[in-house]
This record gives sequence, structure tokens and C-alpha cells, in this order.
Amino acid sequence: MSTWLATAAVLLAAIVLALLPPPAGADPLGAANWSRLQGCGAAGGNSPLINNAKLQLAAKHLADGAGLQQAVAASGYLAANSTAIHLSGPASDADTERLIAAHYCATVRDPALRDFGAERRGREVWMILATPLVLPAARDELAVAQRIVELVNAARAAGRRCGSKAFAPSGPLQFDAALTRAALDHSQDMAAHDEFDHRGHDGSTPASRIERAGFEKMSIVGENIAAGATSAAEVTQGWLESPGHCENIMDGRFTHIGIAFAENLRTSALIFWTQDFAAHR
Repeated sequence: MSTWLATAAVLLAAIVLALLPPPAGADPLGAANWSRLQGCGAAGGNSPLINNAKLQLAAKHLADGAGLQQAVAASGYLAANSTAIHLSGPASDADTERLIAAHYCATVRDPALRDFGAERRGREVWMILATPLVLPAARDELAVAQRIVELVNAARAAGRRCGSKAFAPSGPLQFDAALTRAALDHSQDMAAHDEFDHRGHDGSTPASRIERAGFEKMSIVGENIAAGATSAAEVTQGWLESPGHCENIMDGRFTHIGIAFAENLRTSALIFWTQDFAAHR
């Protein structure tokens, strides 16, 4: 065969291969998205799931026998929520679509779930769908603190019951730089040592940290801490729903407030919050 004929044959073979359909069962993501977008009743209204390399690794861990949370954590994916689907028997994408439509429509149509990873082994498929956890960025620290001050002052202005104790409306708290320094010091300490306590790793107390930060002539101090909340609204709501923390927020004797958070992605809580209160003599 001449050289040009051999070259033409190779090119023709490449074209034929490119036009062939993918092997059966090769696209779990496509099957999941078909079900999400049109195969589970009402069409539209959802964006497609996005393939995520970390969730692919998590799906491999899941197939190896790990639990869902363990698999996701081992992959390095930070999930606000996640769910898994395990299918046995599908030999093609059509089979996968049929099984999802029969048993998992609510899961694949959940608009909160965005990212996707899958592992196929023979006629078994493991899928993980997840929502990424969004942590407040350090550059947004002031905006987050100011939003908490707004929420706290709105609660104070309205009055509130904290457990069995009723609090009348009180005046707004003033955001204070020294109290914020004290709050940041404690949040960073808790994050660095993965400890959740009002006593600092150096033995400090809320009062000693506030004094060390430069808040002078204080007459009363208070402190709220939290771990695991991922937004200003979530952490404030948690404090307001806890009677003791709520009492600090509603206490009319306090006049100033400082708020800060610190992150440590190697911990289960991920983010640690401190809210300090005080008044001058």
C-alpha cells in the first residue's frame, strides 16, 4: 500500500472511532443530568450537575467501602451537605436513567445539590451529589462582623425572651475595635488548638483578653463563642436560640461589642466565632 493510502486509512479509522457512540454505561453524569433536567417529571428549573474531581475520588472511596462522610472528607471536598446513590445492575446509560427515575428523582432534582462524582465498577455505580461549603473569607471579616452587629441590634430593639427571662427593648451596641481584637485573639486560639472553651490556651479569660486588647475601665464583660456556623445569620441565630448567649445579646448593661472569626480547615468545626461585650465604668 502506498504511503498516501496508508495515511488515508488511518485518518478514516480515526474519524469512524470519533463518530462511534461511547461505550454503554460510560456516562453516569450524563444519566444523572438527563434525569435531573427532563427525566423526572417537570422539565427545567434546575441547572445541570457539575463534575467535580474531588467527588470522583470520594466516589472511589465510597466504592471501596467507606461511609459517605468519611469518603467526602478524605477527598478534601468541603461539603455543606452531600448524598450518595448506589445502583446495582445498570448495563447502559438508559438503565441508569431508568433506575434513577424510579428511585432517586427527589435526590437528583434537589436544586441545592450542585457538584457530582461517580465511580463505575462493572454493573455497579456509586454517585455522590453535594453542595460546596462556603466559608466567610478573611477579606470579608469586617462585613461579616458588621452584619452580626446589625442582627444583634435588631434583636435588642425588638425585645426578646431568652429562655424563661424576658428582656425589654434596649439601645444599640457600638462596634468596638478593642473588643474585636480580643474576639479575634480568642477565635484564632480556638482554631489553632481545635478547642472550644472560654478559657484561652494561655489561661486567659474573656476579661483578661478584653483588658489586654486595650478596652479600658470596663465595668462588665461578657462573651459568646460558637463553632461550625458558616455565616453571620447562622451564628447569630444560634446564639439567640441559646438562652445564656441570648441573655448576653439582650443585656441592656452592655454598650459595646466586638466580633471575629477564624478558620482551620483541618478541624471538624472549620470555623470558630467569638463575640465580646463590655461597658466602660
